Amino acid sequence: MRTFTRRNFLRPLAGIPLLGTFYPFNKDVRQNSESSLKYKLRLSLNAYSFHRPLTDKKIDLFDVLDFCVKYQFDAIDPTGYYFPGYPSAPDSSYIREFKRKAFLEGIEISGTGIRNDFANPDVGSRENDILLIETWLGVAAQLGAPVLRIFPGHHPHDGYSREEVMGWMVKDIMKCGTLAEQHGVLLAVQNHNGFLKTADDVNQLMSRIPSPWVGQNLDIGSYRQHVPYDEIQKNIHHAITWQIKENVWIEGDEIPTDFNRLFRLIKSAGYRGYLPLETLGSGDPFEKVPKLLEQVKSVWEQ
Repeated sequence: MRTFTRRNFLRPLAGIPLLGTFYPFNKDVRQNSESSLKYKLRLSLNAYSFHRPLTDKKIDLFDVLDFCVKYQFDAIDPTGYYFPGYPSAPDSSYIREFKRKAFLEGIEISGTGIRNDFANPDVGSRENDILLIETWLGVAAQLGAPVLRIFPGHHPHDGYSREEVMGWMVKDIMKCGTLAEQHGVLLAVQNHNGFLKTADDVNQLMSRIPSPWVGQNLDIGSYRQHVPYDEIQKNIHHAITWQIKENVWIEGDEIPTDFNRLFRLIKSAGYRGYLPLETLGSGDPFEKVPKLLEQVKSVWEQ
């Protein structure tokens, strides 16, 4: 049997005129300035938008899935917290039924996410979080979800310098990146106004994590130190998924997102992937999410 290599694959194509430029896969491929690929965007719904009714058991993830069908979302991002038994993996029968229903309704599963804290000085706690991530990489693979969202950390880590925390955080995320590759699921580190507060913080962390299986879950509502649109532009080359929110923070004030400005950034970067929407705060998500969806669609389809 002949061993398959990329070189063997390309050799028969040597005499065929190329229709476009070939790029090897890496997490920055869509930001390559020479790429002829146009942006391609799909709208997803992050289940955290329904956090209160989900937590109060008034609805479940199947209800959120029905909501996505009603409002014609392309995909759903069912956060791990809302699966039965979290933080343990849900029963395989639940995963299969959720995946089956989503497929039959034409809804893709764009990702899922868990809680972890790699800023915690306690080694045992961080090791348990690595095991949690490994478990949920398996769940994501069963779901057919391409991405698992994780946090860098929120622990105050008193008595330890940022460089010390950054060191063990990089080591832990690299371990998880290896596990992510084994499961065939990308790992998305969310800037969440915790240990990572600024775009420079994100760039510092990502520069020390060379794994092509690790990228950023770019949360537009968690840049609160500087102008968020400037911060987004600095980090957008790391983005493999997003949290698109109705509000951002500028000079200490929470104000409505300028979707025209945001989508110019996203489109100019050539991003090709899911854009999960997430609403926060008070109010009825059954009313807030359609409003956010309408705002977003009015801009992104232009």
